[in-house]
Amino acid sequence: MTQQARTVVVTGGAGYVGSRLVPKLLDAGHAVRVFDLYLYGKEPLAAVRENPRLSEIRADLRDRYAVRSAVQGADAVIHLACISNDPSFELDPGLGKSINYDCFPGLVEESKAAGVSRFIYASSSSVYGVKEEENVTENLSLEPLTDYSKFKAMCEDVLLDAREPGFATLVLRPATVCGYAPRLRLDLSVNILTNHAVNKRVITVFGGNQVRPNIHIEDMTDLYVQTISAPVGQIDGKIYNAGYFNQTIGAIAQDVRSVVGPDVSITVEPTNDHRSYRINSDLIKRELGFAPRRDIRTAVADLCQAFENGLIPNSMSDPKYFNIKMMQLAGLR
Repeated sequence: MTQQARTVVVTGGAGYVGSRLVPKLLDAGHAVRVFDLYLYGKEPLAAVRENPRLSEIRADLRDRYAVRSAVQGADAVIHLACISNDPSFELDPGLGKSINYDCFPGLVEESKAAGVSRFIYASSSSVYGVKEEENVTENLSLEPLTDYSKFKAMCEDVLLDAREPGFATLVLRPATVCGYAPRLRLDLSVNILTNHAVNKRVITVFGGNQVRPNIHIEDMTDLYVQTISAPVGQIDGKIYNAGYFNQTIGAIAQDVRSVVGPDVSITVEPTNDHRSYRINSDLIKRELGFAPRRDIRTAVADLCQAFENGLIPNSMSDPKYFNIKMMQLAGLR
């Protein structure tokens, strides 16, 4: 183990981002405790399950006793777990609030009481709402448009209020994550378009001029690993956007076709949703030296390779790739 090896609790560690993050933390020499409901099965962490520095806790964040037990002796918490994205949240707003917000103060309190020294929170770039500014920086006001993003913003406030010497806090506001992971999501824009391009040879774009920020899952998980080992003074009390660059949905579709093949056709349908989201990620580059190294085409190429290797069977129909379908099947209350 390295000199800076820590014990890290990763909530949602068997999810989309977690299934790539946990192996990287283990490779960096850390001990990892995954706290997860495993709604999407245990397979996402199969490759690292025999690692003696991995422990897994199947539990609900709303179980205060389970949370208290999980954080005992931990040095850091990376909080990824939530009902992710607006449609999943809106399936059952009460459930979404109970998981995404109501239990969050308890997680923070138990982490502080256990002596956790740094708490890293995965917020969302959606907390800004729609801005007219070309450069959406961290000092702009938050104007969340949905309950999902509203509770993300409220959790930021809870965490920052809890900050004190010995309990360092970091809020990251990621762009939409894309690319392959063992627990794959095919309900995110780049991944959706790639799935349809590969398997239907047709991409349908609704509108096309809307701008979306994205970040490759390998870059996002590299960032989490970096922030676990960064000097505490670099991260304490900070809020950072994390994205690659902002592209229109139409440009993303063109990127997908350029990788998948020229025979893929792009059809454009009208839409009533003309919301454009942008974020500026200059601050994290200046202060942490972090700059994403992988673009959307790399994410598409990684997904294509995974399709070719048979790692994404039944991608158009299996509910495990779609959060909202799994939420409906799980019957979580």
